[in-house]
Amino acid sequence: MSVEYVIADPVIASVAARAAITTPGVVRLEPGLRGLVTAWTRAARQRWKGLDPAPADGVRVRTTDGRVSVHVDLVTAKVDQAAAVGRAVQRAIGRSVTSQTGLVVDEVSVSIMDIEPASR
Repeated sequence: MSVEYVIADPVIASVAARAAITTPGVVRLEPGLRGLVTAWTRAARQRWKGLDPAPADGVRVRTTDGRVSVHVDLVTAKVDQAAAVGRAVQRAIGRSVTSQTGLVVDEVSVSIMDIEPASR
């Protein structure tokens, strides 16, 4: 008898969000309009089921035929090179999602929504 496990996209998104926000140079995740609608829908569905919504603002996940793609919108600090931070986020998300879920991430796309000036 074979057993199949399904890991819901909101769980994957939460793992990806945690990996992204802990990457040096990331100031915050920025959901944008599409992300806000997705997050609101996900939170409403989870609350309706009696669950606490997992934090995943700024992250969208799509799983198709066992292939996982992740899109993250974020803000970086001016003191860090945005492209380098984006690459680091891609690596961190790929490693975290694979190690915590067993799923292989096919694609991680990162959108830098803003670059904040250094704190004074």
